[in-house]
Amino acid sequence: MSMADKWNQTALLVIDMQVVREHDPQGRDAELFRRHLYSPGNVGPTSKGSVGAELVDGLVIKEGDYKLVKTRFSAFFATHLHSFLRTEGIKSLVISGVQTPNCVRQTVFDAVALDYQPVTVIVDATAAATPDIHDANISDMKNIGVATPTLQEWCGSGA
Repeated sequence: MSMADKWNQTALLVIDMQVVREHDPQGRDAELFRRHLYSPGNVGPTSKGSVGAELVDGLVIKEGDYKLVKTRFSAFFATHLHSFLRTEGIKSLVISGVQTPNCVRQTVFDAVALDYQPVTVIVDATAAATPDIHDANISDMKNIGVATPTLQEWCGSGA
């Protein structure tokens, strides 16, 4: 397989890089523990178009990029991500973003269960509340066969 073919079969997933997150105006798609932030007639603090739903500074969606709004930890849960990736011929994933123990971890475990190979998590392009939490979750991902290079290692590997 040529390097071009390999890259054509790989997708970069950047997880949860908005200021807070994004939900519909009524919070119907928010987790139960967040629904109290939404009330009839009021737009919630993370509704589309709010400051909380904006992307973090420096992250720009370019032409050809695909933005998916997820409402649970995994980017695969109740979304069309898997069918979109398969339709595009994607077989392997490179994952970055936050939070390592929640959204990154659940997306990674689902990707492995859905037979994406390889699944790679860039360890210094993901983050958690503390280094210990991050490291423990990275260790769990390594234990299921996920590659966990640093960005420099990944860029230098010809991966």
